[in-house]
Amino acid sequence: MTYLLALDQGTSSSRSIVFDREGRIVAIAQQELTQIYPQPGWVEHDPLEIWSSQLATAREVLTKAKLKATDIHAVGITNQRETTVLWNRKTGQPVHHAIVWQDRRAEPLCAKLREDGMTDTIRDKTGLVIDAYFSGTKLRWLLDNVPGARAAAERGELAFGTVDSWLIWQLTGGKVHVTDVSNASRTMLFNVRSNQWDADLLKALDIPASLMPDVKPSSAHFADTDVGLFERSLPVGGVAGDQQSALFGQACFEAGMAKNTYGTGCFLLMHTGGAFQPSQNGLLVTSAAQTSAQPQYAMEGSVFVGGAVVQWLRDGLKAIQGSAQVQALAESVPDAGGVMMVPAFTGLGAPYWNADARGTITGLTRGTTVAHIARAALESIAYQSAALLQAMSRDAVAAGGTPVAELRVDGGAAVNDLLMQFQADLLGIPVVRPEVIETTALGAAYLAGLFTGVYRDVGELSKQWRVERRFMPTLSRAKAEEKMERWELAVRRATLV
Repeated sequence: MTYLLALDQGTSSSRSIVFDREGRIVAIAQQELTQIYPQPGWVEHDPLEIWSSQLATAREVLTKAKLKATDIHAVGITNQRETTVLWNRKTGQPVHHAIVWQDRRAEPLCAKLREDGMTDTIRDKTGLVIDAYFSGTKLRWLLDNVPGARAAAERGELAFGTVDSWLIWQLTGGKVHVTDVSNASRTMLFNVRSNQWDADLLKALDIPASLMPDVKPSSAHFADTDVGLFERSLPVGGVAGDQQSALFGQACFEAGMAKNTYGTGCFLLMHTGGAFQPSQNGLLVTSAAQTSAQPQYAMEGSVFVGGAVVQWLRDGLKAIQGSAQVQALAESVPDAGGVMMVPAFTGLGAPYWNADARGTITGLTRGTTVAHIARAALESIAYQSAALLQAMSRDAVAAGGTPVAELRVDGGAAVNDLLMQFQADLLGIPVVRPEVIETTALGAAYLAGLFTGVYRDVGELSKQWRVERRFMPTLSRAKAEEKMERWELAVRRATLV
């Protein structure tokens, strides 16, 4: 048997998963990660805890699977994106906590970049909007605010990396400083057209080029792990940021194929092939996981509050005791009874980009029950995702392509049948749930397996992708369009709060 080890370092936990050659899960190990909130709007992680927890789960999962390192053919890494680590090259010690992707402390610098007229330049080179979400301004904050950091960086003593780079540095005992194109594309410092760090952007943010890791395709020989970590040295053959890795794990290899990950938020990515196509509908362009030096792109949109609305029902409204109860409660009524919920708890993301929007519930009557609100909460996840996919389809058609023909789904909330059926009804296309919904880790394993010869090509991976259930639309298009019009009206009300 051939086995692949995926290291899945996420925002809330570090996980390791062993897959067999057919992409089936053999074992999973997981450790929660401490969230550090120094002040409102700031979110940090301890880089040393990221490393120790990831290594611990890698060792634990081998034990759970009753395997030895000699049974593992290759290692793939996938990770929370944009989270920024700065460390000393000589000691391997971080100079500060990692600044997490959710952190907003760099917004003043972003405002300055906008004032300086950098918006179009950054969009044209990176495919991104200027936002504190991305790594570049986080790195600049560290250089400006950690005592001695800028001087040490100017002397070439420090290294910057997203979480994948940090893990590879530790896995190799400080011998290798590298990243892949998908993670590099989330820094706001990487030219996705040329697949290189952009000298003009580094200069604009006053960041020394010596800090930056080498950039490789997502399927490549990144490193070999130190012999002392496992029973033998293991090749790291695949690296991708979590959302691009999920796109790859869903076998979305061709332009027009799309996936949506239903987690705390929702991340919808559509493969757009080898052509850089700026969005006209409020979406981002990002580098897709690449198996060669040839650039590949994806359109991306994010829903800030997806599954988190169910947590709010549980913790805020006390409407349910556990998240698993929401489907039964929602199904106890035939529909939402005219209730619409817009869960803009932290503003609205793509395609609206309205930071001032606030959560609203409209359409309440004396007949409204908590079941109607629960159903409206679930439906809000599908409405937001439908608005995203419609924007993507408009971009695809404008670029001479075709609308998305089916949506592949994964993530924790994808197990909710009511939600998935409603999603298909709104979109008017099949919503397809695979057998393995751990597609983020699976994508990293596949990338590693491709490079090391476990798989011949992506065609072989496409044949391995297996459907667990296909949700077909049952609603007429006229009725679905009416529902989306009511959703857009509710969104407008949420932006007036």
